[in-house]
Amino acid sequence: MGSKVKSCTHEFPVRRIYCVGRNYREHTVEMGGNPDREAPFFFMKPADAIVNCSTTSATSVSYPTNTSSLHHEGELIVAIGKDGLRIPTTSAMEHVYGYSLGCDLTRRDLQSEAKAKRRPWDAAKGFDCSCPLSPIVPKEDVDLQQSTQLLLKVNGEIRQQTTIGSMIYSIPEVISHLSVLFWLRKGDLIMTGTPAGVGDVVVGDHISISCGDLLPCDFVIGPSDIVKSKAKGSVT
Repeated sequence: MGSKVKSCTHEFPVRRIYCVGRNYREHTVEMGGNPDREAPFFFMKPADAIVNCSTTSATSVSYPTNTSSLHHEGELIVAIGKDGLRIPTTSAMEHVYGYSLGCDLTRRDLQSEAKAKRRPWDAAKGFDCSCPLSPIVPKEDVDLQQSTQLLLKVNGEIRQQTTIGSMIYSIPEVISHLSVLFWLRKGDLIMTGTPAGVGDVVVGDHISISCGDLLPCDFVIGPSDIVKSKAKGSVT
C-alpha cells in the first residue's frame, strides 16, 4: 500500500477508496435520480488521489485540468481496521477503525458527458488530488450520533448540511453491502455519500468540512500548476 493517511496516533496505510453513490435522498433528487431506496452502488478512487489536509492551516489543492465545472461533495469517511467478507450489519461496526472527513471532488462536466454516453466515471472522479481528507480519528475517541451534523462551507457560507442519520443506507448497511462485492481489508476507506447542495468551486475558494468531534477538512483550491506533493496515499 503506497498511500497513507494521517490518524491522530499514527499513519494509516490506505489500500482502496470506495465511494457510495447517492446515499442521501435530497442529493439523489438534485442529481436526477430516483430517491426510493434501491440497492446501493459503488465506485472507486485511486489511493494516491488522497491529499492529507493540515489541521493548522488550509491545505492547497490544485484545480484539475480538463474541466470547467469542479464540484465539491463533502462526506463522512469510514476507515476499515479489520478484514471481512459478507459482513452482517450486526457486526459491521467491529470492522471500523475510525472516521475522517473528506471531499469527493468531481469534474461534473466530464461526469455528465460520461453518463450521457454510458461510459465509466473514472476521469470525473479519480483524478489527481480528488480526495482531500482530514486525519482519521479512532472510533473510540469520537461520538457520532444520528443527529450529528455534517457541514460543508465554501468561503464561510454553508453549502451542504445534513445529519448522519439522513443517510439512505447506514454505515453498517454500507459495510455489509460492500463486503458482498469485495473483501474489505484493513486500510480501506469508504466515502459514505454526500448530501444535497453540491456545486462549483473555483481557484481561491476555501472549503471547510466539519462533523461533530472529527477533525475538520480544510483546503483551498489552488491554480492547476501546483505540483502534487501532498497526495501520498496515507492518512494520519
